[in-house]
Amino acid sequence: MIEDRRAPLATAVGGFPAARRGPRFTSIGYALMIAAGIGAFAAIRRQGATLVATGAPAGIAPADAAAAGGDILLHVLAALAAVIATGWVLSRLLARLGQPPVIGEVLAGIALGPSLLGPRLSGLILPPDAAPYLGLVAQLGVLLYIFIIGLDLHADLVRGRATATIATSHASIVAPFVLGALTALWIYPRFASRDVPFTSFALFMGVAMSITAFPVLARILADTGLIRTELGVIALSCAAIDDVTAWCLLAFATGVAQARVGAGLVVAAATLAYIVVMLALVRPLLGRIVTRWNTEVLPRAAVAFVFVALLLSALATEAIGIHAIFGAFLLGAVIPSDSAVARSFARQLEPVVTVLLLPAFFAFTGMRTRIDLVTGPHQWLVCGLLIAVATVGKFGGTYAAARLTGLATADAAALGVLMNTRGLMELIVLNVGLDLGVISPTLFSMLVLMALVTTIATAPLLRALRPAG
Repeated sequence: MIEDRRAPLATAVGGFPAARRGPRFTSIGYALMIAAGIGAFAAIRRQGATLVATGAPAGIAPADAAAAGGDILLHVLAALAAVIATGWVLSRLLARLGQPPVIGEVLAGIALGPSLLGPRLSGLILPPDAAPYLGLVAQLGVLLYIFIIGLDLHADLVRGRATATIATSHASIVAPFVLGALTALWIYPRFASRDVPFTSFALFMGVAMSITAFPVLARILADTGLIRTELGVIALSCAAIDDVTAWCLLAFATGVAQARVGAGLVVAAATLAYIVVMLALVRPLLGRIVTRWNTEVLPRAAVAFVFVALLLSALATEAIGIHAIFGAFLLGAVIPSDSAVARSFARQLEPVVTVLLLPAFFAFTGMRTRIDLVTGPHQWLVCGLLIAVATVGKFGGTYAAARLTGLATADAAALGVLMNTRGLMELIVLNVGLDLGVISPTLFSMLVLMALVTTIATAPLLRALRPAG
């Protein structure tokens, strides 16, 4: 799959063939777009500083289930088996509707959680006393999954891309980020905890609206036969840049949430320094080291070295004050993508992580998702508003930038639909926000629904826009 992605990139310059070049985002225009986004958030932050949240202290809603005591290992194993089996069945059923497997896997966690089965019945399948242990397995699964994403997010997909692709990708972040922060002005007094500063809340709302799920997008492109087309190349390039930028934003938002605004700047500076060290020092060093292992079957020393490096990188970012998953992602990104180490780890780790470990994350998310907390017309109206804001921001920002950089109307619309895919990456961001207490369980459930709706809508909308694809 790596080779498939890289081949068509050589046929395009800046993400667009020379024959189809049109008006371009100039450097001044790009700088103005970024400055406008920063200025808009600063204005929103000043306005939000006057707001007072009325919610109770943030925390995860109790499950209220009749969870059996006893053997925790038995409960964890039973929960994993149930989620894996349910996810497999739902994935097979939804595949007939053109949906990627991750939709069935996410729905499996929610279907077995208290939202649909109720706290008591759900507690028999996903016992609340197993939640901390499922959480540990989930954290390990996400850590390894993000590491694989880093390995698969090749630098040559981003390096050398012209202003057009970068501008389109960042427009697809700036527009929904600003709209998400603007929406926070209305949502914060109603759904935020009184101990959460507006800045932290607005940052997470902006990031939650800005995510594009690179792996789900790649799967949709492969399933629809678009991965080798010009549109597929542009979408993958934009999503790659989008992911890198979104993780940097998440790192900053996490630092601000943990240390408040003043110390958050120190965390941001430390994060930037760590990124520079990884790119300037660790990357070339790893390039020399991994060339020693040029076989498809890696020796134990190579496997041990990579895992130790992975854990140390995750530990470093956790110590800095951002999430460990950012360190895992960054290490994967700096390992040379054409090395035997990267190919071997991506090929051998992915089945174990996606089939065995990630279901723990879906189960954990399902236990935390309480759709029953979304009650009354007002809250469902808010949920619909979040879906609309996320969609308009992603689609509108992508479409406008794509048209300005010379893409045809139909292709620009299709690109806007593709960039609205969120999936698993969104759930990871939401769980980080819930763990930090920035978003409440009710808002968490609303945003999970937003992630599901926007991802489910991608494939049918794409087929409607490109019926011959």
